[in-house]
Amino acid sequence: MTTSLVTGGAGFVGRHLVRSLLERGDTVYCVDSLVPLTGALSPYFSKHETFKQGWPMFDPTDFERFHFIELDCRDWFQQNPKFQVDYAFHLAAVVGGRMMIEHHPLAVADDLSIDSAFWQWAKNAQPKKSICFSSSAAYPISLQQQDNFKLLLEDDIDFNSSIGIPDMTYGWAKLTSEYLAKLAYEKHGIKSVCFRPFSGYGPDQDLAYPFPSICKRVLENVGQNEIAVWGSGHQMRDFIHIRDCVEGILTITDQIDDASAVNLSTGIFTSFITLASMAANVLGYHPKIYGMSDKPEGVFARGGSTIRQNKLGFVAKTSLLDGVQECIEWFKKSMDNQ
Repeated sequence: MTTSLVTGGAGFVGRHLVRSLLERGDTVYCVDSLVPLTGALSPYFSKHETFKQGWPMFDPTDFERFHFIELDCRDWFQQNPKFQVDYAFHLAAVVGGRMMIEHHPLAVADDLSIDSAFWQWAKNAQPKKSICFSSSAAYPISLQQQDNFKLLLEDDIDFNSSIGIPDMTYGWAKLTSEYLAKLAYEKHGIKSVCFRPFSGYGPDQDLAYPFPSICKRVLENVGQNEIAVWGSGHQMRDFIHIRDCVEGILTITDQIDDASAVNLSTGIFTSFITLASMAANVLGYHPKIYGMSDKPEGVFARGGSTIRQNKLGFVAKTSLLDGVQECIEWFKKSMDNQ
């Protein structure tokens, strides 16, 4: 029987990954300290308002093979130095929306410690495969500017020649984790793959992220003449549905051992204004969409090349329109149940 470890498994990506692993028959150990403001949710029923419904999309406790450990993964690594697993999915990170990345950079820098602890543990425990979750924030910001942007290729980061300047401390931490993965393979034979997800989204994502926040704001203001989005509104992202992200992970994981990086992306740029307009059109109205200059924007254009992932057999299937419609229906049902 396959055994999988998922650090940070109670977060948005982790919950969806855990579900797919359980449904394919894995025994899953989910380690998460449930840090506030990270989007992590307890899988158990609680009287606490935030956690009262457990995980929104499914109940992992329906599976006997699900084991939840509420603990900082660094402490878990120390307590279980040689814990044997087939797959170690390392998602644990201090992360949030743009506000968190820009206004709390030293808190985000704690990811350096988290990732260092993971690779030290992997050296001792020797999982059959380590899956490192990097980020599109690791890419050079010089390639994401209004006067100079393109679909980012995995080779735009080259540890043997040029890595560029990544996005804030989050980008630096993820870049460092990728480098540690490379060293772990070269020096200790630790097989791994590094995924660089772009702007993953889904109905149960924390509202600190733009996709659900914009969809919910448009829904709550049906009939209004104007809707505001963060930044100029012209900034563009590559939005990929969380189901597609997980499918990409499971499709590609066993094909790479040498810590090479692979994007998880659609290759399509979408501005915040376009996203808000699409959501409004779904709801049957056509407000003016404008930006809020006092809110952070981040880089101008961040989108990922799909060439490598396509060659490895993965193509994102969910259209942005379908994703918007799904998200809006989710929020409608949530509002009806309140």
